[in-house]
Amino acid sequence: MPREVRERQMLDAAVTAFARHGYQAASMDDIAEAAGVSKPLVYLYLKSKEDLFTACVRREIGALVAAVRRGTRERGVSADQQLWNGLTAFFAHTAARPDGVAVLHRARTQGEPFAREVAAMRVEVLTLVTELLAQAAQDAGCDGALAEREVSGLAHALVGAAESLAEWANTRTAQRADAAPSAKETAATLMNFCWAGLENLTKGARWVPAPR
Repeated sequence: MPREVRERQMLDAAVTAFARHGYQAASMDDIAEAAGVSKPLVYLYLKSKEDLFTACVRREIGALVAAVRRGTRERGVSADQQLWNGLTAFFAHTAARPDGVAVLHRARTQGEPFAREVAAMRVEVLTLVTELLAQAAQDAGCDGALAEREVSGLAHALVGAAESLAEWANTRTAQRADAAPSAKETAATLMNFCWAGLENLTKGARWVPAPR
């Protein structure tokens, strides 16, 4: 069997193990057995448990970022449509690969060096979302000062909410498949949450606390 195929089987087995049991509790013996290989072969290909987990994290990061970029690739459409496409692609991907989502969550909470990998991915996604929101603000005639002040914060809020919603949707799927929202339903929830706020900002309709 070609090395790339064998290695993919190992990573598939490892992602499942790490997602279900965590980094510390996942067993290299169980991973090797699930992949249909010997434990020495896993070490030969991927050196150590840390290297194996890092390889899983990097693979899932690459797949997730690629899915979002494909979703926002369409040109000649409005910024909100691009964002909608990207969110739909994001939630379709996370629904199809719940173990990958779990591995990234575990990597984020596991500490260095794994958290650094996830942080770099978030920066890449945040940059993309910030560009789309800035373009939307510009298209709406929003003044530059407002765009610079608000867009970055909105982008961080949106990405954080997307991560949380993906975990929520996958939890509902695990509990009861027929209760799971579709990728488009989840994307619509987030668009309604963030886009109405951005639209109000561009029109100068800002929320302020009531006077006491």
